[in-house]
Amino acid sequence: MCTSLTLQTTGGDQFLARTMDFAFELGGRPVAMPRQQHFNSVVTTAGFETPYSFVGTGRNLNGYIFVDGVNEYGVSVAALYFSGQAHYAQTAVADKLNLAPHEVLMWILGNVKSAQELGDRLNELAIVEAAAPLLNIVVPLHWIISDRSGATYVLEQEADGMHYMVNPVGVMTNTPDFGWHLKNLSNYVQLQPGPQPDRQYGDFEVKPFGPGTGALGMPGDYTSPSRFVRTVFMRQYADPVETDVEAINALSHLLNSVEITKGVKLQADGSSDYTQYRAYMSMHEPAFYIQPYDDQTITRVALTADLMTASQPTEFPLATTQQFNRVN
Repeated sequence: MCTSLTLQTTGGDQFLARTMDFAFELGGRPVAMPRQQHFNSVVTTAGFETPYSFVGTGRNLNGYIFVDGVNEYGVSVAALYFSGQAHYAQTAVADKLNLAPHEVLMWILGNVKSAQELGDRLNELAIVEAAAPLLNIVVPLHWIISDRSGATYVLEQEADGMHYMVNPVGVMTNTPDFGWHLKNLSNYVQLQPGPQPDRQYGDFEVKPFGPGTGALGMPGDYTSPSRFVRTVFMRQYADPVETDVEAINALSHLLNSVEITKGVKLQADGSSDYTQYRAYMSMHEPAFYIQPYDDQTITRVALTADLMTASQPTEFPLATTQQFNRVN
């Protein structure tokens, strides 16, 4: 379970942020992938090439796997769980680049310069049922894609084929499908940042208890539909921001409303889904920011010329305990 959203500064700079909510410890860290890399594939022996550099959350499992990131052209992508509705090809498709679901994000970051280009090239791809290392399952995924122009899309593959849809609200969570989430917003048109007005019932006047009544009825649980509604509302009414620093700060506060603390969301087997990290992708720099659960300090990795032309990927370790600004 995860939540993602986009944000634009008053100057037009674009950001994509996400929570990574999962029970299984993924162990990701910031990794900068240089240009001209080869990725092996669990579907075909040929694998695929990535001419463009990118940085995001990755892990080396006899080859790097990424779950989010931003590339040198400012294209940013996050993979989110799409259980119960993701359907992939059973076998490799002739005359296509066949990818497992967990490989799609690396191909996008390493091969396209815009969200529109991805749409134009989707006919090159076939997403095939193949298990991911570490999890040893076919990971049911869908993807949110955004670029420097502000264009934002959702990519889903269901039983009736592949869908590449404009995302008009800049938010994505998990199952059900994206179209369902947009329709569900019609149930919450009463939400507003201001207070509800006084009401007259017969001879009795009812006054709101105070500020905040405009959000009465906004769902507060951790289900995907509730997180979607809550994030759309928060994103819509949050104060505008001007600078990169203000944008990252605002995104951190926005994701606070959907962050999951350990122990409060249990699966049937007793394991605890929790927000393992929050990631923020700055498309104009480009730069990648990560805020782990165990250390709320935000780590920034800019995609520099040295990283883009390095001979091998560069990993950046994260602290495993909370860091403090100690003043005495």
